[in-house]
Amino acid sequence: MKGVVLAGGLGSRLLPLTKVTNKHLLPVYDKPMIYYPIQTLVNAGITEVMLVTGGNSAGDFLKLLGNGRDFGLKHLSYTYQQGEGGIADALRLAEHFADEGPICVVLGDNLIQGNIAKAAEAFRAQKKGAKILLKEVKDPQRFGVPYLEGNRVLSIEEKPAHPKSSYAVTGIYFYDARVFEITRTLKPSGRGELEITDVNNAYIASGELTWNVLDGWWTDAGTIESLLAANQLVAQTGANRMEF
Repeated sequence: MKGVVLAGGLGSRLLPLTKVTNKHLLPVYDKPMIYYPIQTLVNAGITEVMLVTGGNSAGDFLKLLGNGRDFGLKHLSYTYQQGEGGIADALRLAEHFADEGPICVVLGDNLIQGNIAKAAEAFRAQKKGAKILLKEVKDPQRFGVPYLEGNRVLSIEEKPAHPKSSYAVTGIYFYDARVFEITRTLKPSGRGELEITDVNNAYIASGELTWNVLDGWWTDAGTIESLLAANQLVAQTGANRMEF
């Protein structure tokens, strides 16, 4: 299984912090934000990673991360997303890198207290389809929200005004090679973007999506408030812990 970190976007919700840099290069406690999702993949036993980025600061990732050896990676590849096409559009750029194998996708502003090693092993055993990781949150309307019935996800709704559960779909996804076929069928949403929620709903429709609840805390860092929370959480407990 290979890893993909999606680190594009303009970071407009973090202005003026992102006026001269990509948000994923901002510090979270004692490391640049982008270190955390890469470490999430490494802790899951993944040694080949592609970073998808864009904007004027793309070259800074190469200066910061180099060939990925500091993380113990065999290969760190880079690709560039033109414009603001959404998460699923960015994911399409990793098709040749995936080489028809399974992938784990992590959004570049997602941080976790623990690790996804068990979920990664479960997906390797699953062999096909998709797996998402859920976390109970106070403000699910900010995220993709699953409609659950027992062990089944019936649907996922993006940023609903009236959420059907208190869970958020975290920005950590496991997919088989069919994900790229699915992305080619997507139509832009009202935001003009290709939505990752539509990808997940396609797997739900074919009965091939499983889920786990993520242990420990999880946060994104895409707003001023959540960036502050991420700094505080990492300072208090650390992040990407193999045992906690």
